Amino acid sequence: MNAIELRLLRNAEYLQYVKDFTGIINLNNPASLGIDAKLSVFNTKITELEALYKKALASDKTQELLLLDERRDNAINGIYYFLLSQSYHYEADKKQKAQLLLDNMALYGSGIARLNYQAETSTLDNLIRDWENKPEIADAVAFFNLSAWVNEMKTANDLFNFTYLSRTQEYGDANPDTIKSKRDETNVAYYALRDRIDALHLLVETPPSPYTTVINQLNALTDQYNALLVNRKEMPSEKGENPAAS
Repeated sequence: MNAIELRLLRNAEYLQYVKDFTGIINLNNPASLGIDAKLSVFNTKITELEALYKKALASDKTQELLLLDERRDNAINGIYYFLLSQSYHYEADKKQKAQLLLDNMALYGSGIARLNYQAETSTLDNLIRDWENKPEIADAVAFFNLSAWVNEMKTANDLFNFTYLSRTQEYGDANPDTIKSKRDETNVAYYALRDRIDALHLLVETPPSPYTTVINQLNALTDQYNALLVNRKEMPSEKGENPAAS
């Protein structure tokens, strides 16, 4: 069967993929295919993973993170667009200082507000450190009276990071399992089931193989998710968790 990099799927995508995978198999009379045992183990792991995922979505801190992320996005975007306007200023000094700050932001890539949660936290930390500690850049910040904006960005980013770590701790205290470790267990069950189907298919001596239909359908499903991953590589970084983050 066609391969897929499961680790690259975000939690919601991963969960939907494995549920679709079992859904297709169930439509093809798994008992007659001799894969009931492997399928049962796989379904158990999916159920456990889904329970953890729903718990994560229900956390009050998840909603708080969304608001804090929007707050820091508004700060970095507000600063960027202000500087962008000043970079067209008719006064050479303002234009030069604005471009200095924009060039420093560009060192960390375009679209900082579109980075995933962890990447944006680290990027803003580094940017703020530059703006506070590099004399020429700090002078430009003071020149434009941007200290309040920078403080707002720093406060929102620090609060976001604190809440993110607190939520992670909350998950750990509530249950020793994490989404990542449960995904790893689900992967083992997935590969065992997939390899079982492949092996039985290869052992068929007289065609047509009773596994051809289900393999073709599963490959079509996998191709759809592989296309999703390919399209993602061609787009800017997206907001949210890392793909397999707990």
